[in-house]
Amino acid sequence: MVVTLLGTGTSSGVPLIGCDCAVCRSADFRDKRLRTSAHIAIDGRSFVIDTGPDFRQQVLRLNLHQLDAVLFTHEHKDHTAGLDEIRAYNFRSGRDMPVYGRPTVLAQLQREFAYIFAEHKYPGIPRIRLHEIQNQPFEVLGIPVIPIEVMHHRLPVYGYRIGDFTYLTDLNAIAEPELDKVYGTRILILDALQRQPHISHFNLDQAVALAERVGAERTYFTHISHKLGMHQDVEKELPPSIRLGYDGMQIYL
Repeated sequence: MVVTLLGTGTSSGVPLIGCDCAVCRSADFRDKRLRTSAHIAIDGRSFVIDTGPDFRQQVLRLNLHQLDAVLFTHEHKDHTAGLDEIRAYNFRSGRDMPVYGRPTVLAQLQREFAYIFAEHKYPGIPRIRLHEIQNQPFEVLGIPVIPIEVMHHRLPVYGYRIGDFTYLTDLNAIAEPELDKVYGTRILILDALQRQPHISHFNLDQAVALAERVGAERTYFTHISHKLGMHQDVEKELPPSIRLGYDGMQIYL
C-alpha cells in the first residue's frame, strides 16, 4: 500500500489572499498546504478520501491517471467541493465512479451537485454510483475498509482503517469502542488543527496525547492551520514517532 497525503491544510491553513503571516511567506514547501485529502494505492486499486476544493490541483500534481473510487469522511465543503472533477476519470475508464459515504453525506452531495443526479442529465457531467455505508466494515472494490466514527463537535464523521493504516480527520472526540478499532495500526493520520483549544478539532496537545495512547509506529498530523506554526519549528517539539504531514508526502506500508 502507498498512501499519499494530497493535502494537509484547512481553509485557514492554505495560502490566504493578502495574508502576510510567516506561514504564507515561508519558503519551506511543507508550509504550503492545500485542503485535507489522501490517496490510497493498494492491490492495483486507486481511491481517494475526500475531494476538497483543491482536488483538481492535487491529482494533477500527483499525475494520477487512475481513480477507482471515492470515500467521504463528512459533508463539509472543504472535503466535498471538488467532486465534479471526477468526470475526467469517467472519460478515461468509461465507468461510473463509486462514491461511499454515510447517508447524510450522500444526501448533501445530491443537494450540492443536483445536476449530477438530475433525471435528464446534461452530456459530459460526472457519472457517479452512490454507496451508502454504516458504521460497520465494508469493501471498496474488494479492499476491506473499517469505518471509525468520531465527533466533529456535534457532527458524526467517519475515519477509515485500511489494513495497518488509519485516517482520522476533523474530530475533537472519539468514543472508546471506536478507539478500539484504531489500536494496532502501524500508520496513523490524525487531525491537529492548532495550539489553542478548538470547538471541533483536536489541538496539538490533544492530538499528541491520543497518538501516544494509540502507539502507532508513526503518526502524521494533518488538517493543519496557520495557527499551528511553521513546519520545521513544530516538528522540533514532537516525540520521535510523531511528525507533521505535508502535501505530497508518500507513506509506504
